[in-house]
Amino acid sequence: MVRFTIFALGALLMSGALVARADDPKKDDKAKSVVPVAITTFQERGRDAKDMGPKVTDLLFAKLVVNPDFYLVERQELEKLLKEDQLSLSGLVDPSQAVKVGQLTGAKVLLTGSVIHVDKDLYLVAKLIGVESSRVLGASVKGDVEGAIDGLVEKLAEAVGTTVKDKASLLLVPPAKAEDRAAAINKALGDRKRPAVFIEISERHVGRTTLDPAATTEIALLAKQTGFNVIDSSNDKALADVIIKGEGFSEFATRHGELISVKARLEIKAVNRRSGELIATDRETTIAVDLSEQIAGKTALADAAARISQRLLPQLGVVDKRADDK
Repeated sequence: MVRFTIFALGALLMSGALVARADDPKKDDKAKSVVPVAITTFQERGRDAKDMGPKVTDLLFAKLVVNPDFYLVERQELEKLLKEDQLSLSGLVDPSQAVKVGQLTGAKVLLTGSVIHVDKDLYLVAKLIGVESSRVLGASVKGDVEGAIDGLVEKLAEAVGTTVKDKASLLLVPPAKAEDRAAAINKALGDRKRPAVFIEISERHVGRTTLDPAATTEIALLAKQTGFNVIDSSNDKALADVIIKGEGFSEFATRHGELISVKARLEIKAVNRRSGELIATDRETTIAVDLSEQIAGKTALADAAARISQRLLPQLGVVDKRADDK
């Protein structure tokens, strides 16, 4: 009876979201268009630009955080994650680091830049880096060095918003299809033998009951599509060559009108069942937007799992080949 009640509740939640989309498909399009952005501290150049980098960065965050088209990664969280992985916090962030920033924060666009003082002019130059596309776009404004910085930052925020909106196709990469991910995994594995895998991932949505394991389902699906023998029953766990284990959680992030942003984090490791050797480890943070908090959480966890699978599964074939060579 309890299981039926939970299942029924899940069905109602999903049907509610589907009805909302059917009533107003524009809301679904809006959910897909919200862009997760991470802002790093602006660099300073010129005598009168001293100590202005953090001020401009904070003001720009305040201007952009109210823009319904953006989801901004919290600054304290961003700085903590980047320091842990020894990534630059300056305005000269290497585009090659953008992918790592995306994995850590869920951001799709990395926003950094400079405050430049030249003669009597002050320039605010923003650099927009597509986390997945590696494309770099710019936006800049110019003002009097003696003028109010708030107005100048307001103009920069408008320029940034316009740039992202008008050139989204350059900065953002469309979500990968399941068949494309499977093809990429198969290509990376080649003709190497696929080991038998058992997947055990604990998943939860903070403050709510988790109806089914989205990350586990996604990894199992991609593993089966690419030729792995997926052991489904815990009673047969001893038949697996590799144990894929980990933890995933999703939590409410913010609300954009009727749309809800949810952030999910997934940490995975693959272990040789016989020897206990750590084969590979990976992690991913993703952000999803939906009319339903629970569906957004499932979407975010599934997306994180798909991204990790594309990197992790090919490594299992390499390990299995080494074992065969012995």
